[in-house]
This record gives sequence, structure tokens and C-alpha cells, in this order.
Amino acid sequence: MDWIIDLMRSHPEIAIYFTIGLGFLIARIHIKGFSLGIVTSVLLVGVFVGQLHIPVGTTLKSVAFLMFLFAIGYKVGPQFFSGLKKEGLPQVYFAVTMCLFILLSTWIISLIMGYGPGEAAGLLAGSQTISAVIGVADDTIKGMGYDGATQEKMINIIPVAYAVTYIFGTAGSAWIIARLGPRLLGGFDKVRAACRELEKNLGSNDSDKPGFVEAKRPVVFRAYRVENEWFVDGRNVEELERFFEQQGKRLFVERIRKDGRIIDSINPNDTLHIGDEVVLTGRREYAIGEEKWIGSEVDDDAILEFPVMVIRTRVAGRRRKYDCSFNGKSVGELRAQPFMHGVSIQKILRMGVKMPILNGTKLNTGDVLEIVGKKYEVEPAAKEIGYPAPSGDSTDVVFMSFGILLGTIIGSLTLHISGVPISLSSSGGALIAGLIFGWWRSHHPTIGAIPDGALWVFNNLGLNIFIAVVGITAGPGFIEGFKEVGLSLFIAGIFASSIPLLFGLYIAVHWFKFHPAIALGCCAGARTTTAALGALQETIGSDTPALGYTVTYAVGNTLLILWGVFIVLLCQ
Repeated sequence: MDWIIDLMRSHPEIAIYFTIGLGFLIARIHIKGFSLGIVTSVLLVGVFVGQLHIPVGTTLKSVAFLMFLFAIGYKVGPQFFSGLKKEGLPQVYFAVTMCLFILLSTWIISLIMGYGPGEAAGLLAGSQTISAVIGVADDTIKGMGYDGATQEKMINIIPVAYAVTYIFGTAGSAWIIARLGPRLLGGFDKVRAACRELEKNLGSNDSDKPGFVEAKRPVVFRAYRVENEWFVDGRNVEELERFFEQQGKRLFVERIRKDGRIIDSINPNDTLHIGDEVVLTGRREYAIGEEKWIGSEVDDDAILEFPVMVIRTRVAGRRRKYDCSFNGKSVGELRAQPFMHGVSIQKILRMGVKMPILNGTKLNTGDVLEIVGKKYEVEPAAKEIGYPAPSGDSTDVVFMSFGILLGTIIGSLTLHISGVPISLSSSGGALIAGLIFGWWRSHHPTIGAIPDGALWVFNNLGLNIFIAVVGITAGPGFIEGFKEVGLSLFIAGIFASSIPLLFGLYIAVHWFKFHPAIALGCCAGARTTTAALGALQETIGSDTPALGYTVTYAVGNTLLILWGVFIVLLCQ
């Protein structure tokens, strides 16, 4: 044991990787659906390792944290600026209002409890589950001119307060949004009925919905033997597809077998007669039940085994090559384009959140569409929509590095007002640089690529390297700090988590007049609690709350991180 301790003290990198690995492992443990989460697990392991008094430098912590903040801004930048347009403004106003109330309520609770900047920053970070506040508040306290001992005490109490308040901040928020929220809005049945009505207005086929919401393969290829008398005199492909369209179903003919011969390249004038076999493709909800009038379904490898392509393409802003963009257009408008013939939308991701695929769903710059069809149909469609996912997986390190560099330089500039130093801090600057560079990248996708896998690493590993160092550094004084603020701070965290959410639900429905599902999604987004969104969607059986989540998440993620600066200034 002494050998291991000496090894960690002489090689702190071993302690950091041990902390991260064990923290991620503990986060996998779920007890009745509850988990500590990765950040809290890594923090607590770091505190445990910190009891060994391992010296860890601060440079690695700063580098990892700046990388994390830039990645966060890069990811939400397109949605953040898209939300500033007319249709998204109500959700932006809501998120700003709720975030201001979060800052105000946290400050008032801190005043009542007599908390200093460290406790207040930890309370904000944990109760709102916004881990980045730890680093932003840390930077701000360092720039306030406190003496060494006072500064160290303030900084070390932040992770203590975060750990104490985080548990209810996560589990309590999910319960309020997913369980209490629908009851406050009239009950689960009323909210579910409202969701069905909203889906119907947006173009959902309500009768088939349960069949495709849970489907593992949203787009299907099914073969049928033509038996209906409707085909007795022959019907061409164009007539059949027009008939589907009149029925509100978007299905395409992909293959035909006539007299044992398979026709792969379909012409609109190709004719179908009784006895022929036809392969139809489209979203599952449209394909279900066609055997009821076309004929019996065929399970034959010869006609069903053929290559199809799945491509991810990113919705572009206005580009030089084209006069228009699909930013702000609906899924229905996109589907109506000639180049979408034979192409089905399998998935829409906005900042990694799955959006409902309804005709009325609006597309935003930066949305990722997963489309399916034959290669000669899918490839041109992907280019018309925007920019297909690049075949390479390399990160534009020059773009990222200079983005962080410019952000930290600007954030480090200090303005003195009445003798009080005020700045965004280097971390706040990196976040804002990420927002701007992410937005710019969405309009110029040939430069600044950061693949999703790399973003995951920057977000998760960057943050947790920072958290691991924080835990190890704060470890020696953590126990005493916990004894000092433990129970009272836990109770304060319950109020700091609950009051803003209840306030948000009230103003979402009564001031902003949002649809119940949108209101709940907006509250989850402004609080940046993805776990609550998932729990809500599962509870009410609908994806529609995601329509209120993404804009408010982008705004909330930005403001709540910056509040780390303000809470320190307010409580000094």
C-alpha cells in the first residue's frame, strides 16, 4: 500500500486516471433507476484519493476545462443563435427569465443561510446540475484579490457544496418535471391527450403511432403480391404512389418482379398487374397494413435483398451554391421536394436530442437528418439538404485551438467598476468562443469539423479530468467542509432546485401560453437536465417535449455557466 501511495505521489497522472476510471465504473451502478452520475462519482472518488495528499498541478485542470467549455459552446451554438429568430424568441425569453430567477433565488437562499461565494457557487452548481459552474467560480474567486488562505477555503468548499446538493438536483428535478409537472398541468391523461392533439396538428398518423414510436427500424422495405382488383387493368408506379399520397401515406415503389424478372431501376410509367410483386419503402407507420388491400406480404430474399444507403446530413444555412436553405422549413416542406422521391427520414437529431418526425416539425440549421434509400436517390438528397457527414473522422485542431485561444484572451480582460474587478474569466470566454465558432461552422461546414465522437471525448473526458483534479485537490479538507455545511446545505439545495422549476412551469403555461408538452420540455431545457426530459417522454409516451427542449437548453447551458461569475460577485 505504501508503494502505491508513493507511486501516486510521484506520478499524479496515475491518480487522475484511477479516479476517472473508477468514477465512470461507479456511475454505471443503478439502484432502482437512480445513479450518482458520472461527474459526482468522479468527484467523490477524487475526494477519496485526495486523502492521500497527492500533489496535482492546476495547468492540466485548466486545459481540460477550457476544452470542455469550447466543446459545449460548439455543440449548442447553432441552436443558440437560431433561437434568436422570430419563431424561437418566446422560448429564448422563457429560458432567460427562468435562468434569471434561478440566479436570484440561489442568491436569496445564500443570503438567508449566510453563505459566502464558495458555498453559493457550489449550491448553484449542484442544485442546477451544472458542473461547469465549479470551474467558472474557481476562476472568478482567483481574480478577486483574496488572501491565499481565504481563497483556498472558498475554492475547496465549492465541490463540497456541489456534492451535497447534486443528488436532489438530479433526482428531484426529474421527479418534478416527469411526475409532479403533468399533475400540476391537469393530470397525465390530459397531458397525453394534449400531446396526441399536437402530434395530429403537426402531421402525425395517430392510429399508427404506437407501432412506430417504439420501432427499432423506423424505415422499412416490405414486399407484397399484387392481388387487389384495383390493379386488374394495370396501374403504373406514378398512379400507385399518388394513391398513397392521397391517403396521407408517403410510400415509394423500389422494386418490381414481373414473370420472375426483377426490375430494379423503377420508371414512373412501369405498370403493375395482378400477380406481380412490388417492394414498398417508407416509414413504418405508413407501410403497416398495406397487405390489407394490395395483397399478401411476400418474404423472399431474391426480391428483398438489395443494398440501401443510410446517410447523415446536416441542415445548412444559406449557401453560395443555393438561393435557399431548409432552415426554418418544416419536415413536410422538405418531403415535398422532388429530390426526396424514394428517400425517407429515419431520424432527426438536434444537439444530440431525438426530435419527433412529424410534417409540422421545423428544421433548424445544424440539425442532423438520417435519411434512407437507394444510393442514387440518397446521395443527391443529402447534398440538397445540406452537408453530408464527412467520411473522415479527424478534428480540425487548428480551428479548435485558435477558438479557445481567442476566447480565453478576451475572457481574461478585466474591467474594474468601483474597484471591483469584473471579467468573463478565461472559462467564460472559451464558452462564448465555442458558441460563435459552432454557429460559424454551421454556415461554413467545410471548415472546423469536430466529429461527434471527438465532441463526446472533449465534453466528458475534458470535464471529468477537471473534476478529478478538483476532487483530489479538495480531498484533504472535504470531510471538515461536509461536517460544516452538510445537512443545512442539502435542505437549501432542495429549495434551490424546486422553486425555479415550479416557477418555470407556472410562467410557461400562464405567461408564455406554451402547450403543456412544450412547457415541460422548456423547463427541462432551461435547467439543462436531459435525464428529466427522458423521464418525461417515457412517462407521457411522446417525443413532443423535445420541441421545447433544444432552444432553452442552448440558452440555459450558456447562462447558467456564466452565472458562476455572477454568484461569486453577488456573494462576496
